[in-house]
Amino acid sequence: MTNGTDILDAVVVGAGWAGLGVSHALTQRGLRHRVLERGRIGETWRTQRWDSFRINTPNIQTIMPGDTYVGSDPDGAMTSGEFVALLEDYAGRHGLPVETGTPVTDLVASDGLYRLNIPGGPLWARNVVIASSTQNCPVRPPFSALLPPEVQQIDASAYRHASGLDSGAVLVVGSAQSGGQIAEDLVQAGRTVFLATGRVGRLPRMYRGRHISVWLVLSGRMDVTRREILQQGPIPGRPLQGALHTISLQSLSAQGVVLLGRLTGVNDGCLSFSDDAGEHVRHADEGSAMVRSLIDEYIARNGIDAPSAEADPAEVIGALLPNPPIRSIDLAARGITTVIWCTGFRGDFGWVRVPDVLDAQGQPLHENGFASVPGVYFAGLPFAISRRSGTILAIEEEAALLADDIRRRLDA
Repeated sequence: MTNGTDILDAVVVGAGWAGLGVSHALTQRGLRHRVLERGRIGETWRTQRWDSFRINTPNIQTIMPGDTYVGSDPDGAMTSGEFVALLEDYAGRHGLPVETGTPVTDLVASDGLYRLNIPGGPLWARNVVIASSTQNCPVRPPFSALLPPEVQQIDASAYRHASGLDSGAVLVVGSAQSGGQIAEDLVQAGRTVFLATGRVGRLPRMYRGRHISVWLVLSGRMDVTRREILQQGPIPGRPLQGALHTISLQSLSAQGVVLLGRLTGVNDGCLSFSDDAGEHVRHADEGSAMVRSLIDEYIARNGIDAPSAEADPAEVIGALLPNPPIRSIDLAARGITTVIWCTGFRGDFGWVRVPDVLDAQGQPLHENGFASVPGVYFAGLPFAISRRSGTILAIEEEAALLADDIRRRLDA
């Protein structure tokens, strides 16, 4: 098999912000490890973002463990290219042992160790941290296969710009962050856009003088635990949010986006929709109002000197809904040549062949990032521990948690 000197303390799979954050924590603890990346540092940020994409967290919070923000635009939003540059700089400054172009084809357990098969031959480690993201594989509803073959279908991860699509109208399916932002990008490029909405929350970009994300952290809203969230029902998707300004369903409709209800099916080139677009607008309004109320309470409770609330134009404008509601669309009759699916992602963990690490759907089984199998961990998963999990806001604390447990296991 191997001798003791060839066994690493840990291997980290994935060199995005989560994997690099874990590597930094392992380095601080003097642990021998390697970071294996199938492509380049920040690969999904390079290849799965549209041209006008910007990160929703403000610059002041888009920082890696151990770093502090020193720029002049704390409320600004990085482009994907700027964020990749940040990750590359971070790995270089800290001398993190990243090996790019090194996909892991198999992870198996053997005699208390873990073998990772890579192009250069197997690696052996006592611990493995899987930080390869849950954003690898786009998810489409099954009836997407029923669309006419002449209709161009792409996922949010494949969208780059309006001019890259076939000429004609565009249907965007899904109204969370990606769907709302892509719909706006398209309509501002002069395209006719239909948006199939869903029951999704919304956040204003700025409120009472500060970025909404800053208030959410200060008020403790981002510290609500996964268990508390699950007690209220299924974990919700991330709310609709604009990186440079507030985006709402009603602001999109004011720009010309045609708001539809939830897409329910496809039959012979015709798409059917529920009559619930108005309810989706109200749900998002209520979600934003609740968050703003919680922030108001936090400000009052702590005696914080903050500016008075001001109406956000994107939130107070009225929604322009089709009247009567559009319940069915013939794609050809409406001139819709492209459908963009903004309906979520799942992780690609098919290379993980350790029993009891994945569920029946091939997704992580874990508690706070700890798999049920000792020595296997997940980093960067959405809502793994709290509401901030799955964002860069969480990685310093969560990386330290995993690295401390690895240190403990090695010392046992």
